[in-house]
Amino acid sequence: MTAVLTLSTASCGGSPGPGTGSGADPAQQASARAQGGSAGAIDVAAENAKPGTRAWAVDDSRLGAQDAIEGYTDHASVAPGQSFRLYVSTTAPSFTVAAYRIGYYGGADGHLVWQSPQTPGVHQTAQSIDATTHTVECDWQPSLTVGTSGWVPGEYLLRLDSSAGDERLVPLIVHSTSTAGRVVILAGTTTWQAYNTWGGYSLYRGPDGAYATRARAVSFDRPYLDPDEPSGDGLFFPFDQALVSFAEQHGLPVAYESDLELETSPQLFQGARAIVSDGHDEYYSQTMRDTLQNARDRQGTNLAFLGANAIFRHIRWGSTQLGADRLVICYKDATEDPLAASDPTQTTQDWRYAPDPRPENALTGSLYQCNPVDAPYVVYDPDNWIFAGTGVTQGTSFPGLVGPEYDRVVDIGTTPHPIEVLSHSPLTCQGTGSYQESSYYTVASGAGVFDAATMRWECALGSQCSAHFGQGARDFVRRATLTLLTAFAAGPAGRAHPAVDNTAADYVPLGEGLGID
Repeated sequence: MTAVLTLSTASCGGSPGPGTGSGADPAQQASARAQGGSAGAIDVAAENAKPGTRAWAVDDSRLGAQDAIEGYTDHASVAPGQSFRLYVSTTAPSFTVAAYRIGYYGGADGHLVWQSPQTPGVHQTAQSIDATTHTVECDWQPSLTVGTSGWVPGEYLLRLDSSAGDERLVPLIVHSTSTAGRVVILAGTTTWQAYNTWGGYSLYRGPDGAYATRARAVSFDRPYLDPDEPSGDGLFFPFDQALVSFAEQHGLPVAYESDLELETSPQLFQGARAIVSDGHDEYYSQTMRDTLQNARDRQGTNLAFLGANAIFRHIRWGSTQLGADRLVICYKDATEDPLAASDPTQTTQDWRYAPDPRPENALTGSLYQCNPVDAPYVVYDPDNWIFAGTGVTQGTSFPGLVGPEYDRVVDIGTTPHPIEVLSHSPLTCQGTGSYQESSYYTVASGAGVFDAATMRWECALGSQCSAHFGQGARDFVRRATLTLLTAFAAGPAGRAHPAVDNTAADYVPLGEGLGID
């Protein structure tokens, strides 16, 4: 039985917080959320004036075996002041935990917020695998209960260090309790979990690597494991970290939420100036989608999708032994889904497919097309306000900026109008010629919506994609994104920048093979 330590925590050097209760206590959650604007507001300049450190970064050569040290939390997202439980397994005698808030911090990208004492280590292996859905859930004992009093909203990394020298990370969102007047950075944790292979099953494959043996539901009650992201961060590094650092470097008035808040707390988005989706934000429930649409249409909240393939998969949320909304259900086939007969509106195939097709472009503007691809980004509309100051002309090309997935404007019944095509990038994907197209459209509320339509847009804000393109592409993306988000932070962008329909060459009236009527 693991000893459970309850720890009071505060920003290093500050006053200790109460540190009482567990992350599963509903009364504590309500109390934390009731703190209101003071807990939700971020003084970005003051926060980033704090000492920066790169000690949050783990050394891949010191990750050790998968079970050397790893962990997960009982809440993917907490309000400031709300405690959470941390579950750690290690083969070492003891371990420590350090919590880092990720921001700009003078280029160090992180600030140390809290450190644990040396804690006894236990090797924990208890888990279950559902025979029907292949859902993997750990049944570990909690190692620490951690309070977050004094923690500023943001995206955090908990660094685990074993006494044997092994390292690994656990991600955590401390979400804002108010987003009024703010640019909301949205962490796509459902997509992180969809790709998580810990225990052998993700929503893409089983232990044998086959799609047919994939999980039909995946649980947050387990550590993160991805062949391309072995450090345990989920998909934070390739699709979130650069955006967070960039936004705080430029002093944008940010707030932080996870996609879980789209599901459970739509009211938190009231008054938001913009909601910014990260580089891979694929898995959405009906409620999550409704929250974005209502923000766009009822209050003029701008939307920005800084990747591709957003809102592509329809999901439902379910419960685990640790609580509600800890399970992502996605059969990817309506005929397999138990709700097929009773409620076909909630079956979990791709959004564009029957029995109730609702293509993602109704929100994003563009439609997901294909992967993998590696192609130049070619400017189509250089005079668009988003590209001001970039120096581009029609046909300016940035090699490698399109990939590995991309979107395109396809003019079907759900395509918003007026819509502007900003890029028109010829490519070949899986043997078929096509185009990548960034887009911008506006709606009656005044909201503006931008879709970058390439996954490499977000990572171009930092250094993660340096193997794919050069500094010219990075400078272009950074300038365009700053122009975009500065305008979005000012209010409904369509009032100052109304979209005007334009037509790219070979504009497609219907996407072949997309299953859209």
